[in-house]
Amino acid sequence: MNTLEQIRQHRLVPVIKLDDSSKAAPLAEALCEGGLPVAEVTFRTEAARASIEAMAKQYPHMLVGAGSLTNSEQARQAVDAGARFLVSAGFSRQVTEYALDNGVPVFPGICTPTELMLLVEYGLAIAKFFPAEQYGGLNTIKALSAPFPGMSFMPTGGISPKNIADYLSFSKIIACGGSWMVKDALIQSDAFGKIKALTEEAVALVQKEA
Repeated sequence: MNTLEQIRQHRLVPVIKLDDSSKAAPLAEALCEGGLPVAEVTFRTEAARASIEAMAKQYPHMLVGAGSLTNSEQARQAVDAGARFLVSAGFSRQVTEYALDNGVPVFPGICTPTELMLLVEYGLAIAKFFPAEQYGGLNTIKALSAPFPGMSFMPTGGISPKNIADYLSFSKIIACGGSWMVKDALIQSDAFGKIKALTEEAVALVQKEA
């Protein structure tokens, strides 16, 4: 099963910010035991690369990606650390071109038709829609999908147990990004049992909507 098929299967990608790479392995364990062996580790902290490396090495069956990338150097570091897919909050030519040149799946962030046109120019068919709720949520995605029938979406930003079913009900959405099961406070307090429980609940919720 390739990366895209795995994301489609899981339907939910935990979006993670780690300030301490020593928490990466127990967090990965909690996600895997909770039934969701996938993670997007954001490059918002100095611990991002080491966290990706720890997850990828200790849990090789887990699908680990890198998010919030802003340039090709970050993309290279992420892939060298073991990231199997790349995500950017907005459209970055550097990140996109690095990914395409190296055969790594990439999901650039967009929120306008103009940005979607850039994805079309690069031959990409999946966009991260971010920040989803702030830019009109599902209604905006449906409006954008009309002139871009070949485009699918991975909305992130404001996704929660309250609205994820609505998003996943639309056929153009392959998965959603979410962070409610991996909140900073839970990670910082080593509440990995709680993270596992929330992950199990999230998995049950998205599978119910399959």
